[in-house]
Amino acid sequence: MTYDFFDVRVSAVSVLTPSAVRVTFTGRGLSSFVSGGRDQRFKLFFAAPGQAEAIVPRTPDWYLDWRAMDPAVRGIMRTYTVAEHRPDGFDVDFALHPGVTGPASAWAATARVGDPLLVLGPTVTDNGGVDFQPPPGTDWVLLAGDETAVPALAAIRSYIGNQLPVHTFIAAAPARCEPGGVHCPAGLLAPVRGAALPAGTPYAFIAGESGEVRALRRHLVRERGFDKRRVRFSGYWRRGATEDDLTAAPEGD
Repeated sequence: MTYDFFDVRVSAVSVLTPSAVRVTFTGRGLSSFVSGGRDQRFKLFFAAPGQAEAIVPRTPDWYLDWRAMDPAVRGIMRTYTVAEHRPDGFDVDFALHPGVTGPASAWAATARVGDPLLVLGPTVTDNGGVDFQPPPGTDWVLLAGDETAVPALAAIRSYIGNQLPVHTFIAAAPARCEPGGVHCPAGLLAPVRGAALPAGTPYAFIAGESGEVRALRRHLVRERGFDKRRVRFSGYWRRGATEDDLTAAPEGD
């Protein structure tokens, strides 16, 4: 089994910036929670309004069974990245989105030690929740993302180490930008478009708001000549839409 459900509890909450907090989770059985590193994604489930806990069918076909449930009753699913993994637990960074009261950011803003949560996480390192896969022959890496992508970008940067040159562009609070990266307070496209990038064969990983991510991918492929197979892009969120909206959309939308 590649994924399994885990009952976890908050063991620590730390403020990263005025718009981001890090929540540490621990729980029994987490020795089976195995991260593939890099941009490892997994699922968090929050209680629906009026429910004491997230109601999720823990069945082999859990996703189909969950989709078949009344949306007003079933647990609210959100996708996050492992910020840091340890044998006895893991950290998750939450963007608080001032003025936006989504279920995940609202939960994180008031999270306290001891609070329970249900997660669906990987049990093998080689799982489908890791997108950063540079092919052989890569000479350098371009990383770009907004506040929601900071944990993935940081984990990827740690994974690469000194193996390859990395050019990083981050549209987030300055405190969340890695040393040497380009701070992009007004968005990613203009700074990347104006950057002097190296020669050689690149590999790009872009994550953040769906519209900006797609625009940046078009720039890299059409204007910079990147091979589209060497541009991995992921819309972590879409302006004006929630993950519930995206889940409810027809397949292929």
